[in-house]
Amino acid sequence: MSTSPSPLILLSDADNVAVARHDIPAGTALVAGAAQVVSRSAIQSGHKVALQRIAAGEVVRKYGQVIGLATCDIAPGEHVHVHNLGMGGDTHDHAPGREYQRTVPAATPATFRGIVRRDGRVGTRNYIGVIASVNCSATVCRYIAEAFKGDALLDYPNVDGVVAITHGSGCGMSGGGEGIELLRRTLRGYADHPNFAGVLVIGLGCEVNQVAPLVESLNAREPGLVAAMTIQEEGGTREAVEQGKAMLREMLPLANAVTRREVPASHLVVGLQCGGSDGYSGISANPALGAAVDLLVAHGGTAILSETPEIYGAEHLLTARAASPAVAERLMARIRWWEDYTRLHHGDMNNNPSPGNKAGGITTILEKSLGAVAKGGSTGLMAVYEYAEPVRERGLVFMDTPGYDPVSATGQVAGGANLICFTTGRGSTYGCKPTPSLKIATHNALFKRMSLDMDFNCGEIVEGHQTVAEAGAALFALMLATASGRPTCSEQHGMGDNEFVPWQLGAVM
Repeated sequence: MSTSPSPLILLSDADNVAVARHDIPAGTALVAGAAQVVSRSAIQSGHKVALQRIAAGEVVRKYGQVIGLATCDIAPGEHVHVHNLGMGGDTHDHAPGREYQRTVPAATPATFRGIVRRDGRVGTRNYIGVIASVNCSATVCRYIAEAFKGDALLDYPNVDGVVAITHGSGCGMSGGGEGIELLRRTLRGYADHPNFAGVLVIGLGCEVNQVAPLVESLNAREPGLVAAMTIQEEGGTREAVEQGKAMLREMLPLANAVTRREVPASHLVVGLQCGGSDGYSGISANPALGAAVDLLVAHGGTAILSETPEIYGAEHLLTARAASPAVAERLMARIRWWEDYTRLHHGDMNNNPSPGNKAGGITTILEKSLGAVAKGGSTGLMAVYEYAEPVRERGLVFMDTPGYDPVSATGQVAGGANLICFTTGRGSTYGCKPTPSLKIATHNALFKRMSLDMDFNCGEIVEGHQTVAEAGAALFALMLATASGRPTCSEQHGMGDNEFVPWQLGAVM
């Protein structure tokens, strides 16, 4: 005879708080581990309840880790959130590599049906990109791409679409330094991406970020699959649009001449994202994604963990898994950069949890980070990259990015991610052309409410009907199917044309 799971989720015997599985009315008798309490007020689903008396200044623990300090005395059964929990107590003993273990390769390699490019890299989609060197050419790029919507590609069934990659920069900036180098690195990463069969790069003509040096820096493609022009040289906007359309008509038959074939899962490079996180993110979707990442790594694939402000306070869990002291130090150097960066702009690293995060039950950045790191699974941390750097190491790697999802994912795609896995507890409609994006819901209510936007449901973990390992195996199978061409929800909606958002650093002049 089955029994209903406890209203509380206890994540570690060391915890002095538990998480509400569902909305809990005031006066409800609750049991979690050895603790028995009565809720002193209504507790929303995903929020925390104290399991014992916690004195002011005492640490609060979740996941077996410190998530902050009590700002006043907290009674057993009391709601624990922003009114009585603050930052502090987050000192950790960094022991680089203490928990590093070599991954045991899978006995039977998994495969997917990918598109093998000239340089041996593998695409999961087959787009043509129209890439702006500067904001001044963005409209022309969009007009050209829009000409190939609807039935315009009926004669080219192997081409997934034409995507305009536009942005708000490229001029009004220094011709040297980190700002222009970051933009150029990001644009190169997209122009070289294996999910683009071919690219057309368009500039105005007088911008700082000139077209010719960008095109000359690209890897070789098959003849006819790279083209470039400037609006000024073509004679104006209308002339450039017509010339661009003509260039793409010549490119389309070449781009269409591809076939998918079975390739090892080692060619899969997955960017890990979370947005609209809630109190269940670190309990269901993120751990399930971590379990899928462990499987991917065992099959020789690569996963990119990012969003540096959202691992803040949990970085010790990653340095402990570093493959070398140099990898650990590279990660800590990026943490120190962010501390200096936020201090320079009079910011606060604990400002990261958004109003939506807090409404969903997350209180401090420590709590959010501990849940976010779970996306990275349990394997060794093999390398740390700066934003949009080409990712060449296999296994779990880290890329330094902001926590803002479009900027972070843009860096991952520029680094070579050919699939994005995006966990969400509040809801997200994110698309990411040319890379497919899977949306992973943390709980059943969200999956039901936004069923046309969510690709995978981890809510059964919250309900106690599925283990993290079971959800991870199912998610890994979906990742392979998506890489083989199965459309995501955002692709079915035609989303992903507006999410190219490079990280902007440096002076605007």
